[in-house]
Amino acid sequence: MLSRTLRTIRIGNCSGFYGDRFSAMAQMLDGGPLDYLTGDYLAELTMLILGRDRQKDPSLGYAKTFLRQLGGCLAVARERGVRIVTNAGGLNPAGLAQAVRALAAEQGVEVAVAHVQGDDLIGQATAHGWAGALTANAYLGAFGIAEALTAGADIVVTGRVTDAALTLGPAIAEFGWGRTDFDLLAAGVVTGHVLECGTQATGGNFSGFATVDTSRPLGFPLAELSADGTAVITKHPGTGGAVTVDTVTAQLVYEVGGPGYANPDVTARLDTVELRQDGPDRVTITSVRGAAPPPATKIALNSAGGWRNSVEFVLTGLDIEEKDDWVRRQMTEALSARPPAQLVWELARTDHDDPATEAAASAVLRCHVKDPDPAVVGRAFSSAAVELALASYPGFHVTAPPGAGTPFGIYRAAYLPQESVPHVVVRPDGARVGIAPPPVTADLPEETMPAPIVARSGRTTVPSPLGRLVFARSGDKGGTANVGVWIPSGHPRRADAYAWLRGWLTPEVVAGLLPEAAGLGVEVFALPNLSAVNIVIDGLLGDGVASSTRFDPQAKAVGEWLRARVVNLPEELVP
Repeated sequence: MLSRTLRTIRIGNCSGFYGDRFSAMAQMLDGGPLDYLTGDYLAELTMLILGRDRQKDPSLGYAKTFLRQLGGCLAVARERGVRIVTNAGGLNPAGLAQAVRALAAEQGVEVAVAHVQGDDLIGQATAHGWAGALTANAYLGAFGIAEALTAGADIVVTGRVTDAALTLGPAIAEFGWGRTDFDLLAAGVVTGHVLECGTQATGGNFSGFATVDTSRPLGFPLAELSADGTAVITKHPGTGGAVTVDTVTAQLVYEVGGPGYANPDVTARLDTVELRQDGPDRVTITSVRGAAPPPATKIALNSAGGWRNSVEFVLTGLDIEEKDDWVRRQMTEALSARPPAQLVWELARTDHDDPATEAAASAVLRCHVKDPDPAVVGRAFSSAAVELALASYPGFHVTAPPGAGTPFGIYRAAYLPQESVPHVVVRPDGARVGIAPPPVTADLPEETMPAPIVARSGRTTVPSPLGRLVFARSGDKGGTANVGVWIPSGHPRRADAYAWLRGWLTPEVVAGLLPEAAGLGVEVFALPNLSAVNIVIDGLLGDGVASSTRFDPQAKAVGEWLRARVVNLPEELVP
């Protein structure tokens, strides 16, 4: 029988992406006691960047920043007994593990290093029909990390595991959670999902930022995770930001789909999560339920998409539409001898009536081009734009001269049965251990929006920005955008306000408020325990961030755009 004593471990995070705060590792080690420190360095775009690094030098392919951070922190981590788990291995976890050993030898620090591999499937790309892929990486689960820790590793380096696995792995190793302890595994996934993006759980990218301490750098989050799956999200004392029900909700609804949050080890039910404020900067997560993981695991594929370039024309003063039309016609004509495969225009009306400054008088017209041939988007495009300087609309200028074309990538997802993906741990002693696939799997159930709650009739409404009632957080998953929307925890009539939101915010309403979503697949799912709904907009980001020509290619601000839309809110619900 599994022992469910309430032993607790403290797991911190020091990185949410490749390029996050360099000093965070040292700050987390110095800020208070920890058992584990995790660092998430990978994203879909990062894998493309690392793939290009590997093309130039096969010994690379990992997040070099991690190694530099560790250089100033390795001795401290070992002295304090903090074990480190990171996916900074990227496309070359063995290479990073060896670099860590070399660093430790230079510093005279004894450290046991293990790594997890098997996710890199680029060698099988042709066999699976992924011709042209630059990177092909499966999302592995947490049991490989747990095996490495059980074998005595002080530092575990992985490739493309799920972000939440960095937290779940230590929990499995410490508490002995088994492959079918789905509720416990789900609790670990939810905890890991809250931690994985660093300060997004402590006030970063938060609609209610005015309610948190922004006078100091935001503290990175940590979790006090117990053997029964209960977790308390907190941060080190003396750091900025805050940990509240709303900051944790913001991260829970970030970059997810329906209520079933699928991982290779378990499907966590986000609609079962309960949050409770248990004092300043302490939020308890309870009641998480899980189900068997899906039989297939996701494969992230990045391939070369061609070449791109862009220019931003500044249109100032009167007759903006006419100036816009003229320069579009001029550029189209100039490129007609060899038109680019894709020509995209975007006019941002940042101009104001009776402007007091030149900036307030100006709009920005963006022109993006893409083509398989770098010559088409290189000098030919740049020259076409520059040659208009004295021959186009009055006040012609650009924000910066266009340069040479740059390569872009295309992201797409594939799926393979979990048993066909190798999952291998290389222990500190060099022994290789294969990790078996989950013994029990189940397809994700069809998720549907519950029947809308019938709106109360006779309510007086008032035109107001939606954000006066709701908070939101948005992000990307390949070409899909998601927007989590919820009623803040401090709303005096939260249940009533959520009932109205759930009944009102339909896919049709979303498409009306966000015209870019019109004609795309829009789904809206309920997360009642969080007083939230999650909006999924399929295709909003095209072929993913590396290819998108949107002003906001990762949909990070779509939630704030939605909050800015003026709608008719029930007057008694507006705070």
